[in-house]
Amino acid sequence: MNDSSGGNPLNRVRDAYSSASDSVRDRWSDAPGWARWLVYLILIVVALVLPADGIGSFMSPYTDWPTLLFFPIGGYILLAIGLNVVVGQAGLLDLGYVAFFAIGGYTMAVFGVKFGWSFWEILFVGVILSALSGIILGAPTLRLRGDYLAIVTLGFGEIVRITANNTDYIGGPNGMGGIPHPPTLTEWTIPDNGFFDALGFGGVQPFKYGALDGKPYYYLMLVLIVVGIIFVKRLENSRVGRAWASIREDEDAAELMGVPTFKFKLAAFAIGAAIGGATGVMYGSQAVSIIPTNFPFILSATILAAVVLGGSGNLPGVILGAFLVAWIPERIRGLQEYRILVFGGVLVLLMVFRPEGLLPSRRRKAELAEGTGGMGTMGAEVAAPTTVVAGEVSE
Repeated sequence: MNDSSGGNPLNRVRDAYSSASDSVRDRWSDAPGWARWLVYLILIVVALVLPADGIGSFMSPYTDWPTLLFFPIGGYILLAIGLNVVVGQAGLLDLGYVAFFAIGGYTMAVFGVKFGWSFWEILFVGVILSALSGIILGAPTLRLRGDYLAIVTLGFGEIVRITANNTDYIGGPNGMGGIPHPPTLTEWTIPDNGFFDALGFGGVQPFKYGALDGKPYYYLMLVLIVVGIIFVKRLENSRVGRAWASIREDEDAAELMGVPTFKFKLAAFAIGAAIGGATGVMYGSQAVSIIPTNFPFILSATILAAVVLGGSGNLPGVILGAFLVAWIPERIRGLQEYRILVFGGVLVLLMVFRPEGLLPSRRRKAELAEGTGGMGTMGAEVAAPTTVVAGEVSE
């Protein structure tokens, strides 16, 4: 049997990257609790200072960096965390995820403008309504699999957008404006001194939400992301997460072993929808106005690309993929009409280099090697090189 690396430099680089990532993962799994908490603390500190002017001058020379951190970067990360529950953990292909984002956004607009509710009340209602929408979508459709489920979810996303476009109560194609910002929590201001001034934080009011400063919205989005990570990670390590993994790998075998597959798939849809709705509420509170064209199909495809690019099923990989998908187009905005062409080329190169994702979970790598495409029934039609087709056996 020939060495899979052969003389191909790309394969050698790919193997070296894979070995390095496996080594880091092994060290992380063997690390003591205090070391992990130290890493978490460092990551939180980095996230807090990320809007600094010095960082923004390099990361986003053409766009306001704090606003970019809030959306699309922060928004894409939170959406990817929610979609990863559906795609990465339960193995269900959802092409209409933008619908839940839209439901959250319009919930913020309707209850904020027409009923005068505060952001915190609307956030709770938006999460509940989005989760119910996920249940309403999933109840009649989750007995479908693979491409058929993808087509149904794609149709649901378009139904929500077209309904918003044709409903006069929510503004039709003109959308809704005058959406209230989150209420100011405190007037506390970061002191003006040498250290904070050097970072660009001097005089900033991180808990006062207005129309100009994007930093308070970024910090609020960061809180939602941290809560989402903790919630999803706890689910992943629970009985629910193990049930999702069994459904993703082989739904028929899971059902034969007594796993109530329909119930757990419906739970995945509801949880993913709730996270998408929370993102929509947060987006609407900062955008002031929303229109149906803010929620196109391409946004669903972009978030799905972020999940696959980062490593479906692995939370750090999904976050990295969402960051890159949101940041790269803004970083190369100076290329003007060639920007999307270059962005697409970068994505193609990354997927050629790492077809299983930049930071895949070990389980997904094993599934990819076995020919399931790394996403259970989503990729079940993709045969591995060593797979023997049943027809060939009969011959």
